Amino acid sequence: MAKTTIPDPIKRRHLIEQDLGEAQCLALADAYEAEGRTFESLQFLEKAGAKDRMAEVVERAVASGDAFLLKQVSDLMGQDPGAQRWSSLAEVAEREGLERYAEMAHRHARSSEE
Repeated sequence: MAKTTIPDPIKRRHLIEQDLGEAQCLALADAYEAEGRTFESLQFLEKAGAKDRMAEVVERAVASGDAFLLKQVSDLMGQDPGAQRWSSLAEVAEREGLERYAEMAHRHARSSEE
């Protein structure tokens, strides 16, 4: 299988700053996802207005216990995931031995309750 071509970091920065069409943004997001680089795909999903795809990333972050990914995608969406979602993520992170992620999720769950 051929390796997907993604832009180098400088080209990526330029693409983020340019006005791109939805299809081009989604193609770039897909290329980053294919390489397992979800964080880098998020900005292109945001530019494309792909809220449904970003919501899928939220669910994947919770299911895998990835607090940093949940924080990033939630910030881009402008939505607090809420205490329950953070607590669910913390449980997964603890089960997976991801102490730093679990601690971060517990902290965000407490601040979401306030």
